[in-house]
This record gives sequence, C-alpha cells and structure tokens, in this order.
Amino acid sequence: MKLILNDDEPIFIQIYKTIEDAILTDDIKENEQIPSTTELSKLYNINPATVLKGINILVAKKVLYKKRGIGMFVYEGAKQIIKKSRKEQFKNSFIKNLLQEAKKLEISEDELLDMIKNCEEMN
Repeated sequence: MKLILNDDEPIFIQIYKTIEDAILTDDIKENEQIPSTTELSKLYNINPATVLKGINILVAKKVLYKKRGIGMFVYEGAKQIIKKSRKEQFKNSFIKNLLQEAKKLEISEDELLDMIKNCEEMN
C-alpha cells in the first residue's frame, strides 16, 4: 500500500481511500488481513488514532471486519461495495459537473463523446 500524504484532505480520509484502492487493485484481496493500525501508523509516521479513524469508516461501510485478537480483514464482496460507492461518487462529483459545463459551453452530446474518446486514445 502506497500512501503519499497531501494537505488536500484529512489524513484519515487518505488512509481509508488508500486501503480501498489496495482492495480495488487486488493488492489486498477479499478475506485477507490488512496491516495493523500500529504497522500503518509506523509506516506512514502518523498517529494510530488517525489510522483507526480511517479504518472505522471501512468497518462502517462493511468493507472491513475485525477478528478478535487477530486483526482486520476484508469482507467477501468488499470490492463490489467499493466500486458501487465510488461509481456513485464519480457520477455526482464529476459527471454532473461535466454535463453542466458542457451545457454552458453548448457542447453537444456527440462532441462530448468525441472528446472523451480522444482522451482515451491519448492514454
């Protein structure tokens, strides 16, 4: 798991997003144990309470669960839960803004699709 801290959002948010990303990319698989709060806090040189706050978000989202005395594990189906949540966030934060801006600029649906296809070809 790679975490590069930034000042754009709280650290606990960055922690939970980093764990989610690791699950989405199969760096951490379903039913697999994640690094402990202590390990993560030492690795990134941050307060264990901050790490725990990020992990607790994933517990509330039913992405992680605790095995008493062992540690935190990824739920079966967690990847789908994350994808569903992220798709909804993507739609609400990016797509709606994109469509609003396209409307202001009088960009047709066809023009917009061409722009998207051209961007894909660049990658």
